[in-house]
Amino acid sequence: MVEPILISIAAALAGKAATGLYDLVRRQFAGDPAATAELEVAAEAPEGDPDRAPIQALAERLEAAERADPEFSSALRAEWDRVNVSQQARDGGVTNQMSGTVQGNVIQGRDFHGDIRF
Repeated sequence: MVEPILISIAAALAGKAATGLYDLVRRQFAGDPAATAELEVAAEAPEGDPDRAPIQALAERLEAAERADPEFSSALRAEWDRVNVSQQARDGGVTNQMSGTVQGNVIQGRDFHGDIRF
Protein backbone atom coordinates (compact mmCIF):
# COMPACT_ATOMS: atom_id res chain seq x y z
CA MET A 1 0.00 0.00 0.00
CA VAL A 2 1.26 3.46 -0.94
CA GLU A 3 2.04 5.88 1.88
CA PRO A 4 -0.73 8.46 2.44
CA ILE A 5 1.78 11.30 2.00
CA LEU A 6 2.49 10.09 -1.54
CA ILE A 7 -1.24 10.14 -2.29
CA SER A 8 -1.34 13.75 -1.07
CA ILE A 9 1.70 14.65 -3.14
CA ALA A 10 0.20 12.96 -6.20
CA ALA A 11 -3.07 14.86 -5.73
CA ALA A 12 -1.17 18.15 -5.46
CA LEU A 13 0.78 17.27 -8.59
CA ALA A 14 -2.41 16.42 -10.44
CA GLY A 15 -3.82 19.81 -9.65
CA LYS A 16 -0.48 21.48 -10.39
CA ALA A 17 -1.04 23.15 -7.02
CA ALA A 18 2.68 23.47 -6.32
CA THR A 19 4.77 24.47 -9.30
CA GLY A 20 8.13 23.65 -7.69
CA LEU A 21 6.91 20.21 -6.72
CA TYR A 22 5.52 19.58 -10.21
CA ASP A 23 8.77 20.71 -11.84
CA LEU A 24 10.84 18.50 -9.53
CA VAL A 25 8.80 15.41 -10.41
CA ARG A 26 8.69 16.28 -14.11
CA ARG A 27 12.50 16.50 -14.16
CA GLN A 28 12.80 13.20 -12.31
CA PHE A 29 10.46 11.50 -14.78
CA ALA A 30 12.03 13.15 -17.87
CA GLY A 31 13.89 10.01 -18.96
CA ASP A 32 10.90 7.73 -18.43
CA PRO A 33 8.08 8.20 -20.96
CA ALA A 34 5.68 5.97 -18.99
CA ALA A 35 6.22 7.94 -15.77
CA THR A 36 5.86 11.25 -17.62
CA ALA A 37 2.63 9.99 -19.18
CA GLU A 38 1.25 9.08 -15.74
CA LEU A 39 2.10 12.56 -14.45
CA GLU A 40 0.33 14.14 -17.44
CA VAL A 41 -2.72 11.86 -17.17
CA ALA A 42 -3.07 12.71 -13.48
CA ALA A 43 -2.73 16.42 -14.26
CA GLU A 44 -5.45 16.21 -16.92
CA ALA A 45 -7.87 14.14 -14.82
CA PRO A 46 -10.91 15.95 -13.44
CA GLU A 47 -10.72 17.17 -9.85
CA GLY A 48 -12.22 14.94 -7.22
CA ASP A 49 -11.48 12.03 -4.97
CA PRO A 50 -7.76 11.42 -4.34
CA ASP A 51 -8.50 7.70 -4.64
CA ARG A 52 -9.15 7.99 -8.37
CA ALA A 53 -6.99 5.75 -10.55
CA PRO A 54 -4.61 8.36 -12.06
CA ILE A 55 -3.69 9.64 -8.59
CA GLN A 56 -3.10 6.13 -7.30
CA ALA A 57 -0.95 5.29 -10.33
CA LEU A 58 1.10 8.47 -9.89
CA ALA A 59 1.54 7.80 -6.16
CA GLU A 60 2.80 4.30 -6.96
CA ARG A 61 5.19 5.75 -9.54
CA LEU A 62 6.45 8.24 -6.92
CA GLU A 63 6.95 5.41 -4.46
CA ALA A 64 9.06 3.49 -6.99
CA ALA A 65 11.05 6.62 -7.83
CA GLU A 66 11.75 7.22 -4.14
CA ARG A 67 12.99 3.66 -3.67
CA ALA A 68 15.25 3.93 -6.72
CA ASP A 69 16.66 7.37 -5.92
CA PRO A 70 17.18 8.40 -2.29
CA GLU A 71 18.25 11.92 -3.35
CA PHE A 72 14.96 12.36 -5.19
CA SER A 73 13.11 11.02 -2.17
CA SER A 74 14.76 13.62 0.07
CA ALA A 75 14.14 16.42 -2.40
CA LEU A 76 10.50 15.38 -2.88
CA ARG A 77 9.82 15.27 0.85
CA ALA A 78 11.63 18.56 1.45
CA GLU A 79 9.67 20.31 -1.30
CA TRP A 80 6.42 18.85 0.04
CA ASP A 81 7.24 20.14 3.53
CA ARG A 82 7.92 23.57 2.02
CA VAL A 83 4.64 23.81 0.09
CA ASN A 84 2.27 21.85 2.32
CA VAL A 85 0.41 24.13 4.68
CA SER A 86 -2.13 22.77 7.10
CA GLN A 87 -4.72 25.22 8.34
CA GLN A 88 -7.53 24.84 10.82
CA ALA A 89 -10.19 27.30 11.84
CA ARG A 90 -11.96 26.94 15.16
CA ASP A 91 -14.99 28.61 16.69
CA GLY A 92 -16.17 30.27 13.51
CA GLY A 93 -12.67 31.31 12.50
CA VAL A 94 -11.39 31.57 8.96
CA THR A 95 -8.11 30.62 7.38
CA ASN A 96 -6.81 32.09 4.14
CA GLN A 97 -3.72 31.18 2.20
CA MET A 98 -2.06 32.59 -0.88
CA SER A 99 0.94 31.02 -2.56
CA GLY A 100 2.83 31.55 -5.73
CA THR A 101 2.99 34.73 -7.73
CA VAL A 102 -0.07 36.92 -7.52
CA GLN A 103 -0.66 39.50 -10.21
CA GLY A 104 -3.53 41.78 -9.40
CA ASN A 105 -5.61 42.37 -6.34
CA VAL A 106 -6.41 39.80 -3.67
CA ILE A 107 -8.79 40.09 -0.77
CA GLN A 108 -8.98 37.48 1.91
CA GLY A 109 -11.26 37.62 4.84
CA ARG A 110 -14.40 36.36 6.43
CA ASP A 111 -17.16 38.90 6.87
CA PHE A 112 -17.30 41.83 4.51
CA HIS A 113 -19.94 44.51 4.89
CA GLY A 114 -20.22 47.14 2.20
CA ASP A 115 -18.24 47.70 -0.96
CA ILE A 116 -14.71 46.71 -1.68
CA ARG A 117 -12.87 48.94 -4.13
CA PHE A 118 -9.36 49.03 -5.49
